[in-house]
Amino acid sequence: MKILFFIESLRSGGKERRLVELIKGLAANPSLEMEIVLTKKDIHYKDIFSTNIKVHYTVRKFLKKDPQIFFKFYSIAKKFRPDVIHVWGNLVAIYALPAKVILRIPLVNNQITDAPLNVSNSILSHKLTFPYSDKIIANCYAGLKAYDAPENKSSVIYNGFDFDRISNLYNKDIIREKFSITTKYIIGMVASFSEKKDFETYVRSANLVLSKGFDVTFLCIGAGDDSKCKQIVDQNNVNRILFLGKQSNVESIMNICDIGVLITNNEKHGEGISNALLEFSALNKPLIATLGGGNGELIQEGHSGFLIGQKAPDELAEKIAFFLEDDKRRVDFGNKGRERIENEFTIEKMINAFTNAYSAIIKEKK
Repeated sequence: MKILFFIESLRSGGKERRLVELIKGLAANPSLEMEIVLTKKDIHYKDIFSTNIKVHYTVRKFLKKDPQIFFKFYSIAKKFRPDVIHVWGNLVAIYALPAKVILRIPLVNNQITDAPLNVSNSILSHKLTFPYSDKIIANCYAGLKAYDAPENKSSVIYNGFDFDRISNLYNKDIIREKFSITTKYIIGMVASFSEKKDFETYVRSANLVLSKGFDVTFLCIGAGDDSKCKQIVDQNNVNRILFLGKQSNVESIMNICDIGVLITNNEKHGEGISNALLEFSALNKPLIATLGGGNGELIQEGHSGFLIGQKAPDELAEKIAFFLEDDKRRVDFGNKGRERIENEFTIEKMINAFTNAYSAIIKEKK
């Protein structure tokens, strides 16, 4: 079986990590031959090279849309002659169409990774490539619904979590000392400071919780402009609401947290299956996240965490207090979340599901 992957880059990101982990898992199968095509020489996940997969670079020479990529990808596909083309993104799905149609190669479309309330209807929208896709795979059912993907060719394969990523974490005391954290409890939110995420609600909620006397530190972890959120912090809380920026050892920092939070701006973004929430759950942390998108497929409401309304700092503060007031209850929620990851979101389950999807598509085309 020969698979040709196509993605814009392997920069730091959930979609990119998922593809690299898939390729690493598939590389153990001697019956598989794989190559990957990138439109940018941007590789954060260097372990892709440990798989010995051949990497092609079809670097764009124009700002966003470069018609030469159509011909470059077609030439690579014609030479490699894959059994399946597997695309990971809207633009690369469009670039792959000539190769799919002319060479008659089955196309697996993996561009649905979120679940927005408002989907673009432009000519370059996701739906443009749906008619040419032999299989459409999303990482949550909410995503398929949001993009109105055709049911007869669509399915869900959940993100797989690689537990090796948390097998060699830094000691908790070392992390606490690094950031001068002395409080009994720690709460964390890991996300970029962008319009898609709602750190403002998280910080406002932190102010409310701290005003009630809880011995807790709130961590804001992620790249981007955090200046607006810093202005919201009450003067008395500047040592209890910490902005850590982008961190390389983020799993070790998440591990010192007692609660994992992800607050989304649903007007700008709909979560698929959040890697941050997966990581918190794998580390036995109870979750609190915004209702919407794929969050409800990961979080078992009232068992492993809570889903709250949009822009609701009071509700978030209430749920945080619920966990801080009862250690046993908080640990129980976290353990249930870990069990769910072990049962439904393993890397092995994800790899097997993709392998079966490839085999089924190839069989149908024979």
